[in-house]
Amino acid sequence: MKKIIFLSLLVFLFAGANAQDESKSLKKLPAVSVKTLDGKTINTAELSNNGKPMIVSFWALWCKPCINELTTIADVYEDWVEETGVKLVAVSIDDSRSTSKVGPTVNGKGWDYEVLLDANGDFKRAMNVNMIPHTFLINGNGEIVWQHTSFSEGSELQLIEMVRKLNRGESIDSH
Repeated sequence: MKKIIFLSLLVFLFAGANAQDESKSLKKLPAVSVKTLDGKTINTAELSNNGKPMIVSFWALWCKPCINELTTIADVYEDWVEETGVKLVAVSIDDSRSTSKVGPTVNGKGWDYEVLLDANGDFKRAMNVNMIPHTFLINGNGEIVWQHTSFSEGSELQLIEMVRKLNRGESIDSH
C-alpha cells in the first residue's frame, strides 16, 4: 500500500512539473486587427522590431497612471532607443467615441511611439488585459517575456533594466 501511495505521489509530482514546464513556454502576440492613428488596419501578430526588444503598453485617455507612465518614458525614450534599440507600441483601448482624441493627446504630449487603436477591445481581450496600464515586454523573437500592471514613479527603471537583460541575453523571470 505504501508503494502505491508513493508511486501515486511521484506521478502527481512529475505531472505537476510537466505542467509547469509547459506554462513556461513563451507566447507570441495574437493575431488581431487594430487601427493605426491614420486609420490603416494592421495585424498585431506582425508587430516586430527587427529582432530587438519591443514594449507593448495598453493605456486609455481616462487613465492617469497610463498617461504618467507614457509621459515618464517619453522623457527617456530617445536614450532607450539609442542604447537598446527598443521600440514602444502604445495601444489605446479607448472606445470609438473617444478615439478621435487619442491623436491630439499623443501629439500634445510629444510621444514618439507607434500608437494603435483597439476601440473594440479585441487585442486587449486576446492579451488578457484586465487593468491598465498593462505593459508587456516582447523579445526579439516576438515572444512575451515579461508583463507588469500599474505604474508608480520608478517603474520605468525596472522596465528598461528588463530590456537591457534581454539585450545581454540574460533570462527574465517571466510574468
